[in-house]
Formats: sequence, C-alpha cells, structure tokens
Amino acid sequence: MFELEELSITDLIAGLKSGRWTSYRLVELYLGRISALNPKLGAVIEVNPDALEIAAALDKASGARGPLHGIPILIKDNIDTADKMSTSAGSLALEHSHPSKDSAVAERLRAAGAVILGKTNLSEWANIRSTHSISGWSGRGGLTRNPYALDRNTSGSSSGSGAAAAASMCAAAVGSETDGSVVSPSSVNGLVGIKPTLGLIGGSGIIPISHSQDTAGPMARTVRDAAILLTALSNGTQDYTAFLDAGALKGARLGIARKFFENNAPLDKFLSQLVEQLKKAGAEVIDPADLPSHGKIGEPENEVLMYELKADMNAYLAGLAAGPGPRTLADLIAFNEKHRDREMPYFEQELFIQAEAKGPLTEAKYLKARADCLLLSRDQGIDAVLQKHKLDAIVSLTNGPAWLIDFVNGDYDTGGCSTPAAVAGYPHVTVPAGLFRGLPIGLSFFGTAHQEGPLLKLAYAWEQSAKARKKPTFSQHAEPAIG
Repeated sequence: MFELEELSITDLIAGLKSGRWTSYRLVELYLGRISALNPKLGAVIEVNPDALEIAAALDKASGARGPLHGIPILIKDNIDTADKMSTSAGSLALEHSHPSKDSAVAERLRAAGAVILGKTNLSEWANIRSTHSISGWSGRGGLTRNPYALDRNTSGSSSGSGAAAAASMCAAAVGSETDGSVVSPSSVNGLVGIKPTLGLIGGSGIIPISHSQDTAGPMARTVRDAAILLTALSNGTQDYTAFLDAGALKGARLGIARKFFENNAPLDKFLSQLVEQLKKAGAEVIDPADLPSHGKIGEPENEVLMYELKADMNAYLAGLAAGPGPRTLADLIAFNEKHRDREMPYFEQELFIQAEAKGPLTEAKYLKARADCLLLSRDQGIDAVLQKHKLDAIVSLTNGPAWLIDFVNGDYDTGGCSTPAAVAGYPHVTVPAGLFRGLPIGLSFFGTAHQEGPLLKLAYAWEQSAKARKKPTFSQHAEPAIG
C-alpha cells in the first residue's frame, strides 16, 4: 500500500495544514513511488534533483504562496524549466539542453507554490515525427506503459503525464496538446484532462509544433484537482473550482456527436449507455448532434501543422543557449539520421521531412489551409452545432480504449473526437466514463471559446453522478469482465 495512493490535491493540502505531512515528506513519498514504479511504467524521464530542497523551503515559508503550496507536480518534458533538469521533448538531440528561462507554465507553477517534481516521458517531439510512431516512446525516455494493462499503449503525446498521474506518482501532472495530446492520454489512463482555450495558459517555453493549436493542460485524477491546477496555470483571475456543481446536469442541453464512433458498434453502444446515464441525471439530450464539417478538417489541419512545425521549431531552436545542439529542423533531421540506431529503431521521421520542405507562413497554401481550419472547426463545426440546438456542450467518447503496443506497425486508431476543439482553439474536458472491456474510456465535453468553467461544471456533475473512475491495477494484460 502506498500512503498517498489516489489522494487528491485537496486531501494533500488538508494534510499539510493539519501537520500530517510536510511538503518535504510528500516529495519523499512521491520520489519513492517513482523509484518503485518507473522501471515498470517508464513514465518519468527525469526527477528534479532540487525537489526536496524546494519543498523544505516551502515548509519554512510563512503562509501559502498559492493554491498549490507544497504540492508535487510532474510536467511534460517539452516544457522549459530553468533549473538542473533538461527540456528535450524526449529526443537525444536535446538531452543536455538547459533553457535559460522558465516557461510560462513553470513560472505559474512556482508562483502557485508547487514543487516541480520532475519531467515526464512523452511521444518524442510530441508525436509529430512520424505517421507510424509508437505513442509514449522517445529516444531519451524509452517506452511508457499503461498502468491499467502493461501491454497497452498510454496514447500521447502526454504519455508519461497520463501514466504517472494515474499511478499516483504525483499529485497531478501537466501535459500539452496540439490535437488530442492531453485528452487522449487522460482518457486511456482514467484521468480528467483539460485542453483549454488557446492562450488561456501562456505558451512561451513549450517546444512547439503549432502556435495555432499548442497549449498546456492539466491532467489529474479528479475534476476538482484539474480545476485547481487550471486555476494555477491560467492568468489567476478565475477560480475554476467555483464552477463545480454536482447538480449541473439537470436541465443542461447536451448534443451527442455520434459520427466519431458510428462505425464501431461496440463503442457506439457504450456511448448509448452513457447517454442514458446523462438523461437519468436530468440532462436534455439532442442525439445526434453532429458537426456539419465532420471528417473534413484533417487535411487542412495537417497542412497547417507542417508549415507551423518548420517555422515554430526553427524559432525555438534558434533561441536556445549557444552550444553544440541543433539550431534548425534540418539539423534535427540530420541528427536523427546520424543516430538512427537510437533515434529511429522503430519508426522514421517522414513528418519532419515533409515539414522541412514547406515554405514560409506567407505562402498562399498555408494561409488558405489556416482559413479553412477556422471555418470548418468553428463556423461549420462547433459553433454551428451549439447555435443550431442551443447546446451547453457537445458530448462524445473521448477516444477508444488503449491499443496493444506494437513495435512493428506502430499506433492504430481507436477513434477520437479531439480534432474540432483542437483546431478551433476551443476548450475540451474529458472525464472518466468507466471501463470498456477492462480499459478506461473518457467522456468528452467541448464547446466554444472560454467556456472552461461551464464545461467543468458539467464534467464535475458527471463525475459525481457516475463515479466511474477505477484505480489502475498494473495488470500485464487487460482483464475484461466476464458474464
């Protein structure tokens, strides 16, 4: 038994106030948990060598610095920290990269009193290197495994944040998303994940893919914990826990986006069961309520990501401190080729090569693709459905269950609904919906810009009604219920 297993941030704060623990003791306990589980899970790429010293200083402070005072938080290894830890995006090319300045995320966490416990493993370069990648694998960190079934994938790219938070290796974690990289690993690891409105959380100091879509986001075991973390990470003017209302589903108008899983009969049936639970909780359900642009966003999105990856990655690398490391995307491509045995044993870098071939962001092809993305995801997408049916939120399964780890073929798609909100820059909250054949699946609530509070209200009401989260079992294989 682990003393802190499944404890919430609220529990930990109460324990700190009562004297049950010190922050130093919490860090000790979580470091012990990491030491015990990380050889099995591969979730943490590096621990903060100064974590105990930071915790000791917080214990001596007079009064709480902020809402996370003394609370140990893990962050994804593409988020800059100006400390003794590297920020590498999982790549050996940046294994010794030490940014000179904290990211906005790290600044906010420190201001809120959090202890940055370490960096989590991820799908290398946030899963933008290859179309046949293995989510959760990086050259520097190896493979992250799912704590619910060790032969299953964690999804990505915030793979380590998902596995670590699910396995109580931290109080909560921070991931980042371009399209699905917070909500998908949250879903398959039985977590609450928040992909916020673009810009709500400062984006400086995150190794980029796309300035049009990249954002950090909380990953936690409860909606309240995720709301506490979002409050700390955002501009601090809004306390998102104030929105939490266990009765919020009563009278809420929810539209069910069926098309994401219409070709998967078992998952469609699972969604129908959840819809019935929403109705019993008092929601007014419009089913179906699909996006007019369903299935049309992927092509322009990919075009935008390739253009912005080149521009944004070149800008980030050029801003690193002088040294032998890469300064351009072309340098990264050359590094991977030179170190092929360690960087590309399972999959290639065709997306890097495609991005490198793109021109500047002034090209007409890029500008049209970006305009199409906004039209399809907003006016002909989320906003269209919300307005047509006068909805409080759009609801679907977040994605299918975790797939088997496959070193030959890489990932395979089990479905997902992340793209419209990701491309639109709109908020998306996933919350545990139960186990599907022994594996977690999340229920998604998404809507228009700056509706994090109302979405969290609905997610909290679902969580309190369904009580669907099960703690991980660390089984070798998924164990579906029989009978």
